[in-house]
Amino acid sequence: MISLFLLVLAMAVVTYVPRLVPLLWLKDVALPPLLKRFLLFTPYAVLASLIFPGILTATHTVSSALIGGAVAVLLAMLRMNLVFVVLGGIAGVYVLEVL
Repeated sequence: MISLFLLVLAMAVVTYVPRLVPLLWLKDVALPPLLKRFLLFTPYAVLASLIFPGILTATHTVSSALIGGAVAVLLAMLRMNLVFVVLGGIAGVYVLEVL
């Protein structure tokens, strides 16, 4: 039991230290505006790259998946509530599958 606890503790240290060290060493470094702008868009690009393959494989046909994704993107661009974005994407897929 104690070895399992030590293993979990060691994994926590190994995970935490590489994140903490750059944070402490680079906290006073000023980034150029272009790099700062680039880094602001990184989470959105990563999220899109994770979601897009799931959209393509979520339905029986790729066309209905693309239509549902397009409806969801359109509703998100209109700044709709997240619940309505999801329901709109589902409705877009449903309408195309039924027709």
